[in-house]
Order: sequence, then C-alpha cells, then structure tokens
Amino acid sequence: MSWVTPSGTARNQAIGGAMGSLGGEITSLFVNPAGLGFYKNSELVFTPGFRWTKTKGSFRESDYMTLDNTNSFNFGTTGYVGGWSDKYSKWKSKAFSIGVNRAANFNQDIYYSGTNNFSSFSEQFAEEFAASGLPINAQLDNAPLTLGTKLANYTYLIDTVTANGITQVVGLPLRDAILGNTGVQFQQDKHIQTTGGITEVALGFAANMDDKLYIGGSLGVPIVNYSRHSVISEQDLSGKNNNNFNNATYTEDFTSSGIGINAKLGLIFKPAEFWRVGAAIHTPTLYGLKEKTEGNLVTDLENYFPPGQNIRQANTETIYGSAGAPEFKYDLVTPWKFIVSGSYVFREAEDITRQKGFITADIEYTNYKWSKFSNAEETNDESYYNGINNDIDNAFKSAINVKVGGELKFKVIMARLGFAYYGNPYNNQALKANHMYASGGLGYRNKGIFLDLTYSHQINKDVNFPYRLGDKANTYALLKEAGGSIMLTLGIKI
Repeated sequence: MSWVTPSGTARNQAIGGAMGSLGGEITSLFVNPAGLGFYKNSELVFTPGFRWTKTKGSFRESDYMTLDNTNSFNFGTTGYVGGWSDKYSKWKSKAFSIGVNRAANFNQDIYYSGTNNFSSFSEQFAEEFAASGLPINAQLDNAPLTLGTKLANYTYLIDTVTANGITQVVGLPLRDAILGNTGVQFQQDKHIQTTGGITEVALGFAANMDDKLYIGGSLGVPIVNYSRHSVISEQDLSGKNNNNFNNATYTEDFTSSGIGINAKLGLIFKPAEFWRVGAAIHTPTLYGLKEKTEGNLVTDLENYFPPGQNIRQANTETIYGSAGAPEFKYDLVTPWKFIVSGSYVFREAEDITRQKGFITADIEYTNYKWSKFSNAEETNDESYYNGINNDIDNAFKSAINVKVGGELKFKVIMARLGFAYYGNPYNNQALKANHMYASGGLGYRNKGIFLDLTYSHQINKDVNFPYRLGDKANTYALLKEAGGSIMLTLGIKI
C-alpha cells in the first residue's frame, strides 16, 4: 500500500519517473503539481500499456523456482490539462488538470518450496490459540481468533499435549518432537497469486509567476482493490507412520478494497536560465478499507484417530455457517513523502520547440514505519491495532528513492533514457529488498500531435514469510522478480 512505483505517461517512464522539477507534463499532477504551471495551452492525454513479470522464489537454500509470466494490461497517466496565459498579470499563466493514474499494480505469481526441520506452519495457529486462553473445545464462530486458527482447531492440526506434567497447545506435526522423540522434517510449498491495484483520480491547479516561480497543489482519491489466493502445504518427510501427521494444506482467499484521500503540494523555481529546482510534499493517504478472509484446511493425521477418521477438512462455512466469513473495516494512514529535484535544460527557452533536451533527477524520502492502522468500527478496543502499529515500528524503516533521466531532441523526434531505484523498507539488515527500473523510449511532436513509446525493464528483490512465529526465529523466502512493460502515450494539443 505504500511501497509503490507509479506508472506515469510513457515519456515520464522513459526518464525514470523523474518529474519533480521538469514540469510541462500531465504526470506532474501525481508528482509535483507545480509542473502544471508550465502549461499555457491545453491537451488531452491517453496512456495504455502492457506489463509482464516473472518471479523466482528460493526457500531454505533451495533452488529458485519459477512460474510462467504474469501478464496484465496497465495504464499510465491519462487525462486533461487546461492552461491559459494572462499577459497583464505577474501570474503569467495558470492551469488545472484532472487525471487518472495506476498508482500500484498488485499482479504477481510467487512459488517456492523447500525442506524444513526447524518449524511448522501449524505453530502460528497454536501460538494464537494458546495466547487466547480459550479451552481447546471452545465454540469458535465468535472467538477472537483468525480463520486459520479456527480451522486448525477444528481439523486437529493443533491440539493439546502433556509433556513433563505441562499441558500446552501445539501444532500436531511437532507433537512427536515435543514428547521427546526424534526430530521432524517437512516438505513445505507455498504458492501466492495476487491481483488488483490502486487507481488514483486527481484534480490539480498550478500558477506561474513571471516564468520564474511555479506553485501548485492536487487532491487525489486512490481506489484500492486487492486479492490474494495463497496455498501452503506441509508433508512429513520422517518416513514414520506412527507420529500422527502425514500432511496438511491450507488454502486462503483474502480480499481488501476501499477508497482514500490525499494531497500533494509543490513548487518549482528557476534560479538561472538553464536550471530548474523543485520540491514537493505528498501527505499521507487516509484509506477506509474493508476486508474478508475465506479458507479451507485439509489435514491427514495418519493414525491420531481410529482408521477412517484421520482425514479432516473444514472451510469458511464450517466455522461461520451459511452467513459466510465476516467483513472487517479499518483505517490505514500511509507515510508522508518528500521530494527534491533538479533539472538542467539545454537551450532553455519559452518556445519549447527550441529546447534541445534536458537531464533531471529526483530524490524521494519516506519512512515506512509511519504507516498506522486504526479501528473503523464501533468498538473501543484499539489493542489489536496498537499491536500491529508496534510491529510496524519494529519491522520497517526510512528509505531513499532516486530517479534520473534525460532527453535529447532532434527536431520532431526525441530520444530518452532513465533509471529509478527504490530503497529497502525493512529494518532487519538481513532482509534485502529493492526495486530497480531501467528505461528508454522515443517521442514524436509535430503540429499539436504527440506520440511517445517506452520500454521499462524491472529487476526487483524482496522477501516473503510463509508464516510468522513469536517464540523462534522466522524463516523466509528470497524473491527475485524480473519483467518489463511497454507504454504508449497519445496526446493532442487543444
């Protein structure tokens, strides 16, 4: 929701997304609205695109495993800019814009697999149930537990065991080890498919004072749709047929949707003829979100029960009946973002047809631990969200994002190159993650018609935790994502 890489127009993507000080581009609406102040006429812009990615996953020193490409249609900044001049005022020109942009694309397909003699995914459910203080035979439909834990209890993936005179809730795959027998080893597989995105609609205004100072602001309304289908399975590799566990598979479908609001403020200043410097502030986005989780758990308990009773299955309807899974509502505030930028324009002139090109760079700062969740329902219990916010403070940190790009003009044809780097948001130094984009493109401008074509290549690193445990170190997968996108912008001056 906050580590996002907006798309922009084809021209903007070709120069690495650096639009903090350049101006004269509709993408300014979503980066530094002051850039709209460069407009003295009007234009319509349309930016379709196509994106493909392939993600490799490595888990517990296994080889990287790859699925087929994830393909999706995409769109960059599309909309209208209306600009006009006033030669009798020190405010030489003004402009307003309305546009829409794909602020995030969640389409991804991840798979990883490996052997694990350290932990079981059943432990997350045992930990939660034990912390609740509920008896193991508690009524589950209204219990303050996640769906996965309720299903694990119903299918006996978790149960109580007495060892050394102490009765405790445990994951059944580890029962043999807890009773003092030989260690365990599992084959674990996880497959995650995510879809959806964030589409932002924005309205902005900017003004130009004496062709030296440009100020502007915009109001954005991002619309979120996110879906995640995940399957995690665990297979006993011990070779025993008397340790009460053979395999388990948990399938979960999670959906989240909502709408938010934010603002962006900025200025651009020309200290000298060829130079432009810019600064912008993006306020946090305040989201109102709703989510739902549905699931299905199948366990093979081998010989824990009499023959014919060891295959256990439960799903959402088992727990909640025909009413289905409940829907939860909450608010999310994303981090602030601060941008500083500089551009050097070759042969700067009011008549942009005489300009020969430019080089430009943006530096963005944000702190991901500033994200905060809060309750949106009629209850005074904030302890759950306070716990999440404390975990965010511990897990995330600030990061620097850098974007650089340039353009050369050859009469009606332009050539462009760019690069963008998005820094690691994780506080744990062992977790290596970043986003990198290298791009290039061509543009055409003639008689009020413009056409831009861009290819952007991405190389991303991230991590994924198949499950989280509180009483031992967490194991995670290494992810490498590579892919590309092609964007085409069509525009007309009015």
